[in-house]
Amino acid sequence: MPTGSWLPALRIAQDAFGDLLGTADPEAPVPACLPWTVTDLALHLANIHRWAAGMAAGGSEDDDDTVGPRDPLALRRYYRDAAAHLRAALDRLGPDFPALTLNGPGPASFWHRRQLHETLVHLDDLATANARPQPVTDPLLWSDTVDEVVTVLTPRQLRLGRIAPLGATLTLHAADTDRRWSLGTTGPAATVTADAHTLARLLWRRTGPSGLELTGDRRAADLLLSTALTP
Repeated sequence: MPTGSWLPALRIAQDAFGDLLGTADPEAPVPACLPWTVTDLALHLANIHRWAAGMAAGGSEDDDDTVGPRDPLALRRYYRDAAAHLRAALDRLGPDFPALTLNGPGPASFWHRRQLHETLVHLDDLATANARPQPVTDPLLWSDTVDEVVTVLTPRQLRLGRIAPLGATLTLHAADTDRRWSLGTTGPAATVTADAHTLARLLWRRTGPSGLELTGDRRAADLLLSTALTP
């Protein structure tokens, strides 16, 4: 995706999260983030937005993702205020402002992308918790979510020693955008083909490979996909 597309897409994802939060059961469990409820999920995302705004400005803000109101009406306002705060900060700084990123110093545009995908994944969590369809379905956004995991988040997990070297290579094929990625280092083992949204959910451990189109060594694929490829 072009760098300039991330910030408009972030607004769309944040607005969708705020709208869905307005009709969600605040006490509904979030299956991918247990023991979190919808309230915990919304507090987490709101506070991550504020923390990311501080990181984009070259410093940091409080990263305690549990603070904030638990009253449903106040919580919805709290989330929308945090979303607006992040967008205003990113607009003000511009994409080339020298920021702090997850990989050290870098451009503030890092946070355009990182917060877009953070929001998309947690929007998926919110929709799942309330048995609603994912409201943002653009395959290019979800394809970029996959790309961020493969090119940014998994290499960071490896660099920080959070996971061991990946071994046998898994190829990911997004059928709806015809993009391919490879994870692993020791030669091809398997290929998973699905739409980009499903592949993103797979890498973020929101779903498993069962039922997906997979060719090659399923055991090697299952082993790689059980690894914490994302934080």
